[in-house]
Amino acid sequence: MQVPTSTTQTTGGDSTPTTPGLRRALLTSSVGSALEYYDFAIYGLASALVFQHLFFPGLGSAVGLVAIFATYAVGFVARPLGGLFFGSLGDRHGRKTVLVVTVALMGGSSFAIGLLPTYETAGVWSPILLMILRVLQGFGAGAEQAGASTLMAEYAPRARRGYYAALPFVGIQVGMLAATVLFIPLATLDQDLLFGWVWRVPFLLSAVLIVLAVYIRRQMDESPTFEQLSESGDVSKRPLRDLFAHSRRNLFITFGLRMAENGTSYLYSTFSISYVTAVVGVSASVGPLAVACASLAGVVSIPLFGMLSDRIGRVPLYRMAALFQALFAVPAFALLSTGNTVLICVVITLGIGVGVNGMLGAQCALLSELFGARHRYTGVAIGREFSAIIAGGVAPMVGAALLLAFSNSWWPLAAYVVVLSLITFGTTFFTPETRGRDLADLADAR
Repeated sequence: MQVPTSTTQTTGGDSTPTTPGLRRALLTSSVGSALEYYDFAIYGLASALVFQHLFFPGLGSAVGLVAIFATYAVGFVARPLGGLFFGSLGDRHGRKTVLVVTVALMGGSSFAIGLLPTYETAGVWSPILLMILRVLQGFGAGAEQAGASTLMAEYAPRARRGYYAALPFVGIQVGMLAATVLFIPLATLDQDLLFGWVWRVPFLLSAVLIVLAVYIRRQMDESPTFEQLSESGDVSKRPLRDLFAHSRRNLFITFGLRMAENGTSYLYSTFSISYVTAVVGVSASVGPLAVACASLAGVVSIPLFGMLSDRIGRVPLYRMAALFQALFAVPAFALLSTGNTVLICVVITLGIGVGVNGMLGAQCALLSELFGARHRYTGVAIGREFSAIIAGGVAPMVGAALLLAFSNSWWPLAAYVVVLSLITFGTTFFTPETRGRDLADLADAR
């Protein structure tokens, strides 16, 4: 198979891509991102609004909240295992096959959650089955974003890689927006109706996205960079071994960079919904409405921040966004605690749309640029997903535990966001600037 005519553009040139291959890569990555975050958003929203009543009844509001977010965290524990397995597979056999399998596994697990019996029907088997499906969902998601970002970065032109690599992550906002738009009217329904069968609808609708995503991904081309590796005989037979032999430093940098981006993302998009509903006492529809506002803002802010990273560099943008998140934390949680609907929407929109997305806009290209071509997929997958355990995966559970330990006070939550943000801020001083890097290079960025 011949390398597409856009290869020079995507790995080293500066011209604007116009090939069908680039357009298909963009569509493929965006649809997969939308499905992943639709799945995770509906699970997070359902965790905050209905799962405690359906799968963990009788535990009390505080303990039940910790239990349901512990189940939420299990999916993040499974993600690194998926990253290890599928990331290595993607570096050895190509990006395309892995991206088809991961999207089917991830979406199929979400669909199956919509068919689960509740505790009232199946007893203890109900939360056990929920946890199993959550593990499968996380296993499939473990290499999904890594594959999508790697594929797009390897297609994108060098001078505008930050912008193009950020575009698929608009799919994240579309997925979150679709999930929250569905849950806003559901949250206002009578509880008997919501807990009876209506909560299943968002999960069952995953079937539509699964069929669409699998069809599109089967039509896409392989990454130009991987095709170059195949033709030159440079494909790694043991990408995991190569990664740990040459990339330990950049893996730790990835972990540090993800603490504020991933951790505060889930604090604002998932935990805050439970906080303002169960603790502050606002209507159950306010949290989803605020996340929907943030998602709309992200459709614009993510590509803008990606474009900005092409102009000023990945590291300066990342550093400024992490600092903003640290400074914003105290006023953010103080305002969330007022119970004012407008202020809640503004806080979550700024926390996600500026703080999280400022880091994400730089990160879309940065993580792929940190690693050499032979083990890039593995590096991005492991770096993203192992960091997700200690960042976003446990963030809602830690938040719930802090509320329990400090009598529902908001200041420990703000302190938690400050700590996560300062870890990332400090990490940027050890991060190499990667803007303009040739992704055909077999060595890591230094």
